[in-house]
Amino acid sequence: MKRIRAVYLLLLAVFLAIISSVGVLDGITVFAKDELKEARQCTFVVPSEFTLQAETGIFINKNEPMESSSISYDIYDNGKKVTLTNREKKMNPASIEKAAIDNTSNLTKSEYEKLLSDSYNDAFGSDVDFKVESFENITVDGYPGYHIESSFMVPDQQKAYQTVYMILSKYKTFTITYQRAEDDKCQELFEQSAATIHVN
Repeated sequence: MKRIRAVYLLLLAVFLAIISSVGVLDGITVFAKDELKEARQCTFVVPSEFTLQAETGIFINKNEPMESSSISYDIYDNGKKVTLTNREKKMNPASIEKAAIDNTSNLTKSEYEKLLSDSYNDAFGSDVDFKVESFENITVDGYPGYHIESSFMVPDQQKAYQTVYMILSKYKTFTITYQRAEDDKCQELFEQSAATIHVN
């Protein structure tokens, strides 16, 4: 279980790196635009076979260590939602339109694969052969995002599979990660859970 927690803490760090660095790589600065709506929350149903751990947002299979599958949920708030007084709006109307948000809207398959691969290789001290099998643009309740399927293999362990849903809003990025080992029998549960993802 410690290994699973370490992987999720690493994954969280990598997502924060993605959010802060993607786009900067290309010298791009992204600003909040009218087409990217504000969102209050992202919800989904966690299967009853998973229990919440002490770390907020990490759910581990009840049958651990026989089943090493897990689900994680993270919200990144860019802190740029600012309420201006009428006087401030009058003095600087451009500031309303130029609230900088995270750069995940520029994320590409190759950037994601490189960031995760480098981070995992560093964390485990060897090449874990991190590969992105599919990288799709998706829309959930009118919010854009990504559905990413990937895999990696830590030496002397089973191959691990990750399914990531990263959903973007004007001020928040929601990330849901489903992870399982090769012999874990939970793919159907993951698919049922993913079908319940909603943003509002």
